[in-house]
Order: sequence, then C-alpha cells, then structure tokens
Amino acid sequence: MKKTPNRSEIDDQFKWAVNDLYKTDEAWEADYQKAVKLAEEVCPYEGKMSESAEAFYKALKDSDETDYLMERVYVYAFMKYYEDTTNPKYQELSGKAQMAMVKLSEKYAFMVPEILAMDDEVLDAFLKDEKVAHFAHMISDIRAKKEHSLSAKEEALLAKANNMSGVPNDIFSKFNNSDVKFGAVKDEDGNEVELSHGNFAVFMESNDRSVRKSAFEALYKQYHNYINTLAAAYYGNVKQAMFYAEARNYNSTLEMYLSGSFIPTSVYMNLIDTVNKNLDSMHEYVKLRKRELGVEELHFYDIYAPMVADVKMEIDYDKAKEIVLDALKPLGEEYVTQVKKGYETGWVDVYENVGKRSGAFSWGAYGTHPYIFLNYTGTLNDVFTLIHETGHAMHTWYSNNHQDYTYAGYRIFVAEVASTCNEAILIKYLLERCTDSKEKHYLINHYLEQFKGTLFRQTMFAEFEMESHKMAEEGKVLNAEALCDLYKKLNEKYFGPDMVIDEEIALEWARIPHFYTPFYVYQYATGFSAAIAIAAKILSGDAEALAGYKKFLSGGSSLHPIELLKLCGIDMEQPQVVQDALDVFAGLIKSWDEE
Repeated sequence: MKKTPNRSEIDDQFKWAVNDLYKTDEAWEADYQKAVKLAEEVCPYEGKMSESAEAFYKALKDSDETDYLMERVYVYAFMKYYEDTTNPKYQELSGKAQMAMVKLSEKYAFMVPEILAMDDEVLDAFLKDEKVAHFAHMISDIRAKKEHSLSAKEEALLAKANNMSGVPNDIFSKFNNSDVKFGAVKDEDGNEVELSHGNFAVFMESNDRSVRKSAFEALYKQYHNYINTLAAAYYGNVKQAMFYAEARNYNSTLEMYLSGSFIPTSVYMNLIDTVNKNLDSMHEYVKLRKRELGVEELHFYDIYAPMVADVKMEIDYDKAKEIVLDALKPLGEEYVTQVKKGYETGWVDVYENVGKRSGAFSWGAYGTHPYIFLNYTGTLNDVFTLIHETGHAMHTWYSNNHQDYTYAGYRIFVAEVASTCNEAILIKYLLERCTDSKEKHYLINHYLEQFKGTLFRQTMFAEFEMESHKMAEEGKVLNAEALCDLYKKLNEKYFGPDMVIDEEIALEWARIPHFYTPFYVYQYATGFSAAIAIAAKILSGDAEALAGYKKFLSGGSSLHPIELLKLCGIDMEQPQVVQDALDVFAGLIKSWDEE
C-alpha cells in the first residue's frame, strides 16, 4: 500500500523556509517571552490618549509595534504546527501563541473606546499633526463603527472571551486534520492507498467510476459516524458569532462580518440572487456532464471526473512552475521575476506528509516574504492551485512593499481577486496553445469546473451559511438533522433534476473548514467574478487596466475594498459583474458542441 510520507522523508527543497521568520525555535521563544511580558504590562498610554497629539500617536505606534511582534510569533508557531498537526511540540507552541495573542488584544482593548469617547474637535485637531495623520484612514474606520463599540471595560471582557470563541474551530480542526482516518481504498490499478484529504480530489477525478464511488463512500462514512459532534461544533461557532453580533448591536451575524470590510449586505444578497436567477445554466451543465459521461444516473461522485475520459494531464511540480511563470508574463517582468525568485527561495511547501494540514493557502508575516502551502499531487487542478496561491502571495508582496505595517494587510473581500485573476489568465493561456480537440475539451471542462466550484458552489455555501445563521437567530436548534436537511435541499436546487442527490452529500457541510470563518466563502464567488473582468482587460493589452491592477495589488487596506476594486474599473455594488461572469459560463456550455 502506498503510504503518505513522514515530514522527515521529504526533501528540504520542497519545504517552505520557515527559518526566514525565526532561525530557531529558541529565537521564537525569545520573542514569545517578549510578547508575554508586554501582555503583562499595562500600556502607559491607557487613559491618556486624549491628553496630547504626541500621547495619541505613541499609543497607536506602540500598538502597531506590538502587533508586528505578535504576528510573527503567531505565524511561525502555526506554520510549524500545520507542517505536522500531530507533533506535540508545535501543538504546544501554537497554543501558547494563541493565548499570548488574546492577552495582547486585551491590553489594547482600551484604544477604540478611548478614541470614540474623544471630543470630535480634539480628535480633528490631533489628525492635523503630521505623525497622527498617518493613521487618519484607520481612525475614520473606527469612528464609522461608533454605534457598535462598547466601553473600555466591556471591550476588555469581549477580548477575554476571544479565547473561548475559537474553541469550536479548534475542535473541528483537531478532528479534521489529526483524528479522522478514512482507511484505504483501491486505486485504478488495484493498489490499496490510504485515503486522505490531500488525495481525495485525485480519486474524485479518476476515470474509474468504482474508484470514485468507493472513495466518496469511505470519506463520508466517517463524517456520518461523527455527525452529531460536528453539528455541535458548527452550532457552537454560530453561537459565538451571535454572541458578538448581539453584544455589538448588529442586526445579524451577516451584517457584523461584512462590516469589517465595509461591505454592504446588498453585495452578498446580489450574489445569491443573481446566481439563483442563472441556475438554469448550472442545470444545463449537469445535463452536459451526464451526457458526456454516458451514465444513466449522475451521482455526486461523478461531478469531478473529466468529461473527456481519455485525456489525463499529469504535471510534475517543476513543469507546473514553468507553466505558471510563462502564463503570468502579461502581468509584467517585475511580477514574473519576483514569482520565480520566490519559487527558488523557500516560499513554497509542496507535498503532503503525515499530519500535514489539508488544503492550500498563502500566509506570512510583515517583514518577511510570503509563503505558499500546498498538498501537490500532480493534477491539472494542482497547477491552478499553485498559480492561485501565487496570486495571494504576490498580492501580499506588493502590499508589503508599498504600505507600512498599519495598512499592509488587505481585507478578506479583495483577498481572492488576485489569486483568481491568475487562474483566469492561466486557462486562457492553456486554451490558446492547445491544438488537440480532445485536450481543448478537457481544458474547457476544467474551466467549467472552475465556475461550478467557485461561482456556483461557493455561492451555495454562502446561502447555506446565511440560512443556517438565520435559523439560529430565529431560535431554531442547529442539530445534525436540521443542517443536513438544509444542505440537501440546497444541492437539489443548485444541481437540478438531472442530478441524483446521494444521501452522503447532505453531510458535506461537516467537512468545510471555511464555515468556521463565517461569511468568508462568498468572497470566492465575488472575487472570481471581479477577476474574470480584470483578466479580460489585462489580456486585451489594456495598459491602463494593468496599471490600475498594480495599484490595487499595492493598496493593502489604505482604501476600502469597494474603492480598491474601482481602481480596476470594477463596481461590486452592481450585480452586472456577477452576471457577466455567469454569461461566460453559459457561453462555455454553448461552445462545447462547437469545438
């Protein structure tokens, strides 16, 4: 049986250079102790921010410097933990870092209430000071949320509660990344292979239907076995969200989470409404898939299998890097040169190992280069994942190089734009260079999958979150039965009459990590829609659009997300951006029989 390797068995060239953050665990420990000491000390500017512009500035500067230190401590500990979640040493370090972060957030909990309590004329006078003026955008955002802020004592209490609010996510993470085991399944050659999060997608793309079915059933059997526990964890996370929304006087958890990026709830509703109005295209896609696979019944273990069965694109990691670097040339020499340098200097953690966190992401801490986390298995999808996470990393690189610490971190709403723009550029690159009809259909199939998985599926996830949170806010209990019933009905609506709604699919919500960051996933769909439009402009040779895009990448949080996207000529408050992307999807389905 082919087994997942241990971390020690993977060559160092395929591991990220965490030591660029801290050379050793001892160096990390020294900064951790600094953070702990800082957390124990009372901020000397507490209660004095309104005394002078100098005191006001020093308080803000002190908070920034402490956050910078804590971010590095936190990121290193969790990066080491994610390398192998079964390693007790880094379980401990990540736990220590999390507790230190909570304590430091308590220390500076006084700041927002003090700012909001200040006389407007005094604060306006302070903002005329050159040093204080640097924080003007941040101060403006704080003042805009005055009705949702509490007294210093109440803010300190909420900060203490943060430590408990993360427990549902911790429970899910420990279960999903460390405890759950799916056993072994047979691959296409009859070999027994240990089923994992990392290779589940590979099995789902197998041309052998029996392989897909056995992997599908094996995975969901385990979620079924623990579904009541997982429902309790999810409900606990919704409850903590409701607690904070009520404490901060928001009308709903949805409103609270979107307010962090100054996104109107209408953007969320526009997305769901526009997609729902275009579900006929999704149903047409299902019909097409059923026809091309030649099956009497289309099941959920059939929806990732290539519709062009006799084409299999296996791409090793070195080749994937070459493709990505060539595809990204329309973004300019600076962009491509930096990506190449990153690939060669420890930005990327490439392969799966025992205990490694599932999935892929980009992360890092200010003052050090960004990092990319993969579980690369050699599929075409993995190439898209590489270019996707590279987009995140380069967004971070541009922001960090053009903004200081205060404004370097960009909001979640725009986080998926750069990554998905890269994917849109890659698919165009591959399609333009493809001369074989079967391969071209294979690529169109992949593009359709991107729409299905990002625009339709993430919107369905968003609707699930919206409805489940609404149920809880109305006093309904989110037990396993209620959650599974809701999720099953959404699948029926989105996939339509030609899809068999397998019992297992009702359990899928229980394995989605992003649900523990409420109202995050919709941004994949909005970001995808925006990215389709931006990529089209850049690929058309629009120099102004490319210049605007570089400003967007460099903007960090110096402007609100809606305003940043306007630099690229994109207005997300209008449903037309989503509709235009859905029109591309409909056109791809129509083009299938024309190629």
